[in-house]
Amino acid sequence: MFSPARHRHLARPHRSDVLIAVIGLLGGAVLSLLGLHMQNGRLFDAPWLALIPLTVMSGVELLRRSAPRTALVIGTLALVADQFTRGNLATVLMFTDIMYAAVLYGTPAAARRIPVTTFLITVGVTIGFLAWFRDAEALLVGIVTGLVSFVPALTGVSVRNHRDAAETARLRADQTALLAEMDRAQAVTAERARMARELHDMVANHLSAIAIHSTAALSIDDPATSRDALGVIRENSVDGLAEMRRLIGLLRTGAADLEPSSSPSLGSLDALVEQHRTNAASSGLTCTLDDARTDPGRLPAPVELAAYRIVQESLTNALKHAAPGPVTVRLGQTGGRLTVEVVSALGDRPGPRAPGSGAGLIGMRERVALLGGEFEAGPVSSGNGTKTWQVRAQLPVAEGSVKP
Repeated sequence: MFSPARHRHLARPHRSDVLIAVIGLLGGAVLSLLGLHMQNGRLFDAPWLALIPLTVMSGVELLRRSAPRTALVIGTLALVADQFTRGNLATVLMFTDIMYAAVLYGTPAAARRIPVTTFLITVGVTIGFLAWFRDAEALLVGIVTGLVSFVPALTGVSVRNHRDAAETARLRADQTALLAEMDRAQAVTAERARMARELHDMVANHLSAIAIHSTAALSIDDPATSRDALGVIRENSVDGLAEMRRLIGLLRTGAADLEPSSSPSLGSLDALVEQHRTNAASSGLTCTLDDARTDPGRLPAPVELAAYRIVQESLTNALKHAAPGPVTVRLGQTGGRLTVEVVSALGDRPGPRAPGSGAGLIGMRERVALLGGEFEAGPVSSGNGTKTWQVRAQLPVAEGSVKP
């Protein structure tokens, strides 16, 4: 079925095509009025008959962009008809443009076939006229045929290839820009997640201790208890402010690495456990460190920082949620993997408790995943029927194991 949209498209040719058609028709008419014909002694020798193929060819120029195949077929018939008249140079020139447009604006299959076909026609015409005339005039006919058909088709192929290459380059540039934008967005997201982990791990334990001891100071009417609680609050406030100043300093200087060489390491675990032992004493928790490593040497900085933050967050969670009892931190290293384990009593406990959002477990899991390790956290049943909460992480200690 004929589409109205298609009909409207054919009825409104491009302005450049209209301009070519008008110039070709007027130019051919002027040549005819001046008596400048291409040949004499033809079957239809009346001068005005050459205007018919000229008019048809100029009309076909209106279809050169919208219907190139149709234009080429009709244009070829008009060119053949022109050979039976005195001929017009404008008709031939417009046909070369039709041939060029058929390759440039036609289908990819047509762009491949037309140059080959015109080349074979040129060779066939040359051989045929050589066999007929048996003189050099046959070569001239072959050259003219090639100039009218093969050369315009070859020019169309060249322009089309350059146009396709430019379009491919533009698409590739757009894809590159899109990938760059996606990489930038992923980098921003990853950096925000890392900053959130650092901020949470640096401040959460101090704020948790402050919240618990301030609640205790407000709820227990005992001057000694209040003084002890205020001492713990002041100590955690000072430490938390120091951690915040360090993080803000890194952000202000635009440092790409939020994990400098001065970051906490496994050598600082003794001080960390001792601090939590003081903070958790009023909640009935006893914190101990069991370092079972045979070679407690220096590990890669990302591994040591991740292990430290895991222990720090686990102790903070114990301070907020664990029942009275022991909180044990164990370190082990076998087979090129560092094992970090924190075990605390699971159950209800009296006294104030700080709320949790679950961000700590998410941060620990992310840290372990970035290092290519394994992480698990959850309740564990012991042999005597009691339940404990266990955080266990296994981190590869090789430098190359850290993911970008």
